Order: sequence, then C-alpha cells, then structure tokens
Amino acid sequence: MIVEGFSFIAFIVAFAALVFAIKEKTKSKFFDMVPPLVIIYFGSMLFSTFGLWQLKVDGLATGAGIARGEFKSALLPSMIFLMLLRADLRQIAKLGSKMLIAFFCATLSIMLGFVIAFAMFKGGFTGELEIVAKSFGALGGSWIGGTQNMVAVQEVFNLGDAQMGYTLLIDSIDYSIWIMILIYFVSSKIFVEKFNKFTKADTKVIEEIAEGLQDLESGIRKEITFSDIFSTLGLGLGVGAFLLFVGTKIPDLEIGGMLILNSTGWTIVLATIAGIGLAMTSLSKLPSTKEIANVMLYINVALIAASANFMELTEAPLYIIAGFVILIVHGGIMVVVAKLFKLDLFTCAVASCANIGGVASSPVIAGAYDETLVPVGVLMGMLGVIVGTLGGVIVGNILLLMI
Repeated sequence: MIVEGFSFIAFIVAFAALVFAIKEKTKSKFFDMVPPLVIIYFGSMLFSTFGLWQLKVDGLATGAGIARGEFKSALLPSMIFLMLLRADLRQIAKLGSKMLIAFFCATLSIMLGFVIAFAMFKGGFTGELEIVAKSFGALGGSWIGGTQNMVAVQEVFNLGDAQMGYTLLIDSIDYSIWIMILIYFVSSKIFVEKFNKFTKADTKVIEEIAEGLQDLESGIRKEITFSDIFSTLGLGLGVGAFLLFVGTKIPDLEIGGMLILNSTGWTIVLATIAGIGLAMTSLSKLPSTKEIANVMLYINVALIAASANFMELTEAPLYIIAGFVILIVHGGIMVVVAKLFKLDLFTCAVASCANIGGVASSPVIAGAYDETLVPVGVLMGMLGVIVGTLGGVIVGNILLLMI
C-alpha cells in the first residue's frame, strides 16, 4: 500500500505514461474505442478501489493524500496557462450563443433531476427529510457550480459537514463516474461523429477553430529541443506556483452574501488571464507548450480519479442511485436539447462538466477534446460558479416544499 507522497506521484505519472506509450507503440484500434484518457481515469479509480494507495488514515491525510491535493492544485493552473498560450479568442467567441444555451439547459436539467430524484426516493432516505432536502440543495450548489458553492449553500441552510452525510458520497462517486463518461465521449472520435450526425450539429465553427490552430501551428518551429522542454516546463510550473500564491492573497468575492470566487477560483481566473495575455507575445510560438500541457492533462486526470472508490457504492445505495437518477435526467434532457438546437457533443459535454464538475474539471474535458478550446471550459466553469449558489438554494427550497 502506498502512503508516501513521492511514491504516489511517481506511480501516477508512470501509469499515465505507460498507457500512452502502449497506445503509441501498438497503434491498436482498441484505443479508438477506448481512448487513453478513459483508461487512465478508470485505471486510477480501480487502483484506489483495490487499496493500492491510502489517502487518509483515521480521517487524517497521509503523505500520499497531501501530495495528491497539492500536486493537483498546482498542476491545474500550470496546465491551463500553457494550453491558453495557443488560444485564439477571436475564434472561440464564435461559440458564444451555443455555449450559453447548452450551459443554462444543463443547469435547469440538473435542478429538475434533483426534484425528480427526491420525489422518487424521499420515502426511503434515512434521517430527517428536512436535513436531506437541505443537503441535496447544497449538493445542487456543487453540481451547478463547484465546491465553494456547496459551502455557501451549507451556510445558507445552516448545515454542518456531518449533516451532509451520504450526500457527499453522491458528490464523490456519481461525479467521478460521470466525468469518466464525459471524457470517453469527447475523446472518442467515433462517438463524436455519431452524436453530431444524430443531432445534425453544425460543426463548422469548431472546424474553423481547428483550422485556425493548424495555421498557427504551421508557423511554429516543429523540432523540439531540450531547451524548449526545460523552458516550457519551468515557465508553466513557475507561473502556476506564482498564481497559486497570489490567489491565496485575494479576498473571497461575495455578492449579496453569496460566495462567487475563493482562492482556487481566483487562481484559475488569473491563469486564464495570464495565458490569454501572453498568447499575444512570442511565447505563443514555443514549440513544446502543447506537449507539456498534454502531459499535465493526463496526470491531472489520473489525480482526479485517484480518490474515488467503487466500494463506497455499497455504503448508501439509495443515495448513490438517486445521484444517478439526477444524471440520467440531466443527460436525457441534454440529448433532447442537442437535437432541438443542433448542438455538437463538445459543447454539451463541456456545459455538463462546467455544472457538475465545476471550474476545476471543465477545462479538463475541453482539453480532452482539443487543448485550444480550454478557454471555453474555463468560461463555462465560471458561469457555474456565478449561478451555483442561487441554484442550490432554489433546489433546497423546492425540496423542502415537497416534504
């Protein structure tokens, strides 16, 4: 069992590298059906389930748990920054209306999912229904925005962490499986093509963005030198560390008593601004930014899944099932919306993750599709942060009326 920080990080990196190496060496068609990102995510979950590492002992974080948290937090802004060095906002702005439609439809479908799930299972939930309704409202804040929104809704309803109880399992287990599904969807070319054909989506805009990126790439020196790799890695990690420090110094942003941005949110905002700003300089022509950023993406995906445990499915099955009902309602409505508005899979998947995964995960989904579209993931995630607290409070109050 791994409990040391370095051993844990070393294993995660080695595992992610091994999966990608097998794909490159074998050229197997298996990876067309099951993309490497999915294998890394699912594999990390399995290793966690079988106890290959232990992140907590008696409620306290082990060296592995501490390393995971710190490395994951540090890697995200570095990854976003490097990916955004190739960003072209003029192209990304073309996705505006579709992005908003997909995002708010995702939000409303999640809220409806909570109402339906609570109505179906309220007779079987353990504990006081009032507490369950409020804790579902807090979870709604998380699944529309992020963890900071969940904390804000908890305070609105005066809930302690202990009262969240099994609801936190939904946030852990159901969320992890949903993210894995989204990663599979957006990184599978076969599924993307079938979905877009089904919805008759106009993918011209995304294709134009890809073509614009190809034009940009054509002007960048192709060979990657040792100096390129070292400089890019140092730049990415250095900027990420600096922004993490600055983010902790900025006060939380609250509007009307609602928490909008905490230190993590500020760090991601700063990484976005820094990446977009420096993309207009000669740094955008660094040959190795794409490769280094993708390495960070693969490692980040493995770290996200490393805390999931399939065995927790048996601890509170009704709650876990309720969570899946919410996701099924949400997913079903998103398919209908995609068909009605002819939305492509990328837009729907990022909109879904921007709600359920929040600002920390939506760039990962966007990057799994195409690293140039990371800004779309960030922007959608920020929308979730803005409306998450209000959405969670509304969900909680609706459920209270249903008791």
